[in-house]
Amino acid sequence: EEKSQEMSTNLKYLSLGILVFQTTSLVLTMRYSRTLKEEGPRYLSSTAVVIAELLKILACVLLVYKDNKCNLRTLNRVLHDEILNKPMETLKLAIPSGIYTLQNNLLYVALSNLDAATYQVTYQLKILTTALFSVSMLSKKLGVYQWLSLVILMTGVAFVQWPSDSQATAAKEHKKSAGSQFVGLIAVLIACFSSGFAGVYFEKILKETKQSVWIRNIQLGFFGSIFGLMGVYIYDGEQLSKNGFFQGYNKLTWIVVVLQALGGLVIAAVIKYADNILKGFATSLSIILSTLISYFWLQDFVPTSVFFFGAVLVIAATFLYGYDPKPAGNPIKA
Repeated sequence: EEKSQEMSTNLKYLSLGILVFQTTSLVLTMRYSRTLKEEGPRYLSSTAVVIAELLKILACVLLVYKDNKCNLRTLNRVLHDEILNKPMETLKLAIPSGIYTLQNNLLYVALSNLDAATYQVTYQLKILTTALFSVSMLSKKLGVYQWLSLVILMTGVAFVQWPSDSQATAAKEHKKSAGSQFVGLIAVLIACFSSGFAGVYFEKILKETKQSVWIRNIQLGFFGSIFGLMGVYIYDGEQLSKNGFFQGYNKLTWIVVVLQALGGLVIAAVIKYADNILKGFATSLSIILSTLISYFWLQDFVPTSVFFFGAVLVIAATFLYGYDPKPAGNPIKA
């Protein structure tokens, strides 16, 4: 009993740790890959979304294969039984999948209009939307400390995003960039609500059914690639016919795609072993990391004292959320 609990706690923190690493590296490489000056056409982000989904499906099929003692016939049977013979179960995942696809495309819009730090931080609003959806859809109960930590987290996030004086004067000079920043912000806000809802809906499905998290991910990826392909043709049909699907791909693009696929898997593991709200905290820590790396490496951001104050709040909130005051009534078991 104790051992399995310890095991699940370890899995919880391991998956959260990997998530922090994955989110941090994804934002930085994605930003770097979108801003790199290059010869020829730039890669189409819509195709990157599709390739990431396909890689995710491939990885999950391999994991199911491994779970079934590397037997191809069993693999075939499992995939057939769990996915083709349960169309309603599979269709349930069309909803979060459609929302995730919308969200992925919105985030590319946002990242093209905002700097990495601003984007990361505004996107943290999804912590609150996730908590609200968790309480309303999963009837989760959050304690006073937890609500308090969510509010502190939001405040920290707002401070981290506070524009510095130099940015304010620059903003006055660039009247038109305010418009694109507005577009970026709206994109992030829609993404926050859709992300909160889709995440909690996915958690509900993962926790209510017996199906393995990998099967669920195959179903999710299946719809993801379909929606993604639709996106490619709607957004980038012309360029696609001119320069092909893999135009502008290079080593860096592939790194971004692999990181994005990995993200899908890690997130599923986190939702299974921890939950969506903790996932939010992992992401907040990765903000601070990516901002600092962004400062030392990409040099597109200079942290101010307000930023550090916000960062401290985010970290404090993370610890407060996990704080569980032991009720004084019952004696502590030795």
